[in-house]
Amino acid sequence: MWSVRFDQNPYVSPFKIALFGAGRIGHVHARNIVDHPSTALTYVVDPVEDRAVELAAGARAECVGEEIALGDAAIDAIVVASLTSTHAALIENGLEAGKAVFCEKPLDLDIGRVRDVLATIDRAAPPVFLAFNRRFDPAVAEVQRRAASGAVGAIELVTVTSKDPAGGLPVDYLRVSGGMFRDMTVHDFDMARFLLGEEPVTVTATAAALVDPLIAEIGDIDTACVTMQCASGAIAVITNSRRASFGYDQRVEVHGSTGTLRTENVATNTFVHERASGVERATPKHFFTDRYAESYVAEWWHFVDVLEGRADPSPTALDGYRAALLAEASYISLRDGRCVTVAEAEAEVARA
Repeated sequence: MWSVRFDQNPYVSPFKIALFGAGRIGHVHARNIVDHPSTALTYVVDPVEDRAVELAAGARAECVGEEIALGDAAIDAIVVASLTSTHAALIENGLEAGKAVFCEKPLDLDIGRVRDVLATIDRAAPPVFLAFNRRFDPAVAEVQRRAASGAVGAIELVTVTSKDPAGGLPVDYLRVSGGMFRDMTVHDFDMARFLLGEEPVTVTATAAALVDPLIAEIGDIDTACVTMQCASGAIAVITNSRRASFGYDQRVEVHGSTGTLRTENVATNTFVHERASGVERATPKHFFTDRYAESYVAEWWHFVDVLEGRADPSPTALDGYRAALLAEASYISLRDGRCVTVAEAEAEVARA
């Protein structure tokens, strides 16, 4: 999987990048770093040495340890694409070393730890970008732009559908993922906030383990619906499943007083068979690296704009906190079997 050679930009780049994490998402970011004309991948850091060496060799980078990568004054930014349990410390260490930070979601599975990281970021000068990549999908970005401009009037209902393809993730991963709402739905909480343009104030969650009995055995869920409402009355509904038999189901819709905006699934190809009995089309792309390939490129270009001073980072760590808080509110709602306010959820996690 990793035996791919990249061609680094032949020109001297003003921005040297250290990548933490040589797994699947690290590979995606490595490609985008190398392909951008203003960035160069200098270091790859990963505790699985063979994997790190192979990715570094493919990108003509160097495989080193954390201390070397952070201690090199020539490194302008770090990309945190490692295990979730390492994110908070790497952000803090990167900022202390004076590096800009590009971090995969989430900041941490413990929301108390997330608050600690926010405090560190507030005291730091370098920018921190949190990679909720779906905001950068071209169709989603266009829906948000038009909705924010009033193209469908007052926003009344936002619907976010997110279903993984069947057999997408092993149970061993799910054991350490933090649970469906923190690991999977967190993307959808951010998407709902992005499209609503205001913060939800109440959350009601229902969920079950219907896909795999092993998921129930580890105390997790695989099928869920979360309903959120804002102070304005606008509603957002998120539907999730760990199983979609036909592929990766990723759709959003914004319904307003004068119309509707929505995105459709992206097909694997443009095949269409039309006949009297119906119309047949190709199935959706299978997983996130295919479906959201453009978004990963676009978010890296945005981060480079941040490094060059042309943009402020968005989304931010605070967006990560807000999404994580909605996940915690969903778990409280599921536990208590009731609608909960985001304020009471925040108070409960603060006491924990």
